[in-house]
Amino acid sequence: MKIFIAVAVSVIFLILLLVFYYIHIRFFLVDVVFYSAILDGVLATFTTGIIIFLHKYFSVFSIFEKLQMIIIFLFAGYIFAISIPTVIDRSLSFYILEKLHQRGGAINLSSFDDIIKNEYMVEHRLVDVRITEQENSGTINIKDGCVRLTNRGEKIAKFSLFFRKNFLPKKRLIMGKYTDELTDPFRSSKKEFDYVCN
Repeated sequence: MKIFIAVAVSVIFLILLLVFYYIHIRFFLVDVVFYSAILDGVLATFTTGIIIFLHKYFSVFSIFEKLQMIIIFLFAGYIFAISIPTVIDRSLSFYILEKLHQRGGAINLSSFDDIIKNEYMVEHRLVDVRITEQENSGTINIKDGCVRLTNRGEKIAKFSLFFRKNFLPKKRLIMGKYTDELTDPFRSSKKEFDYVCN
């Protein structure tokens, strides 16, 4: 009986999550897709928590079991936020599949560099979106046309570089060859232009 009720409450949570998400994206302003989806997960968890604590149908569960379910629902909301809307919103891998679909299912391999530079960057407003997200996340600020790292941004960049160099694969398959290039992508970075603000 408990398992059936647990499945039922999980279904309630999933329905609430999808309803909150749909209402949020259709009728409200969204600054960052990931953060808004996280909020939807929290709202769905909170609403489900009220239901399981107040409705007598769920009295078969102890307080501890109810708290466990709430924690599981919070994790499920996070997994949803990062795995579906955020990945689809920002994934180059999905874009490649969508572009192949748009072009009838096949594109010359040699054309992808041009597609990324000339279409992906423009179609997805990639720079505008990422700068907006970073500013809303408090990792950068923009003043007088100059984008600067905040203290928080500096810490995250240092962590990211440390993780990249030490904990990403040293033998990663890229176009038929195993390489460690992505553990230090700036290794062969061109320094022909000086972009630093005055």
